[in-house]
Amino acid sequence: MWFQKQIALAAKPRGFHLVTREILSALPELAEVQVGLLHVFIQHTSASLTINENADPDVRTDFEMVANHLVPESLPYVHTLEGSDDMPAHVKGALMGFSLSIPITSGQLALGTWQGIYLCEHRNHGGRRQLVLTVHGE
Repeated sequence: MWFQKQIALAAKPRGFHLVTREILSALPELAEVQVGLLHVFIQHTSASLTINENADPDVRTDFEMVANHLVPESLPYVHTLEGSDDMPAHVKGALMGFSLSIPITSGQLALGTWQGIYLCEHRNHGGRRQLVLTVHGE
């Protein structure tokens, strides 16, 4: 079985945002999949996706701090037409990644106890973000 959906996430401020519930609410068909794979792809180059701890909100703050330390806006970027946060956002996106593959077991994502799916918004005003959700399983 294959199926695919495209969903739009509401605009979020710059930072790391748990979106696991939003993805699951868009996939009621997941309950029918005994074994499979969910592929999540973000159709943007200035935001990214990752999986990490979903319990302590301090993790989100620390992620933003580290990302800004690794890719500061103060570098002499050439691509600046869309603002000082744009090129650093592209670099952060490339480093974090634009897709995830998550196993499905008995109708549920096989995430660890403390794992959640994050939208990593790297722009100050990134706007709505489009995700393509593809499920393959039986």
